[in-house]
Amino acid sequence: MSDSYASLTEVLARLGELTGRPGRLPEVLDVSGLSYRTGVAAGTVVELLRGGRVSEPCLAQRVRQRLDFIRETRRRPDGKRYSLDELARIAGTSRQWLSEWRKSGMPSLEHADRLRRFFGLPAGFFTADEPEALHEALQPVLQSLEAEADPLLRLRESGLVRLAARAPQMNARQLATLADLAEMIISSERVKDTGRA
Repeated sequence: MSDSYASLTEVLARLGELTGRPGRLPEVLDVSGLSYRTGVAAGTVVELLRGGRVSEPCLAQRVRQRLDFIRETRRRPDGKRYSLDELARIAGTSRQWLSEWRKSGMPSLEHADRLRRFFGLPAGFFTADEPEALHEALQPVLQSLEAEADPLLRLRESGLVRLAARAPQMNARQLATLADLAEMIISSERVKDTGRA
């Protein structure tokens, strides 16, 4: 079992426990959302969520597929598909280079990274194998479900509960500073989660 399958298997097992649906995760998770974030076809996401194995394309083919996936799933603000010329401009290159990339599957890292950043894609979007890409996309889902199951888990893991236990030894100024810091962290997380200030 490759490392990416082993890591994914662990996450799937934990998700199965948290959802009460082991082996039936495609029924409770957002398959199309996971596909959209990873560049992995929805059918492949379903198979992986069920614990199955999928045939994995070679790296060059995977890169081509992910570029085509971007063209099919990401839209301009007017709702139309991005042209190759537009994608080339976003990548900071020419249409000829982009066409060559589509043929060879071997982009320059700089140009691929520009596309990835423009579309807000995760690091490794073009190169991660299917189980690895899904594993990464499932991390926020897992964290959210674990937080629902045990709201204090993240505080314990970060050491804040241990810090709060020291409160009796802190003076009023230290306690106020700690409370302000905690509020600042919570507020910044809310902004990040909602996407607005």
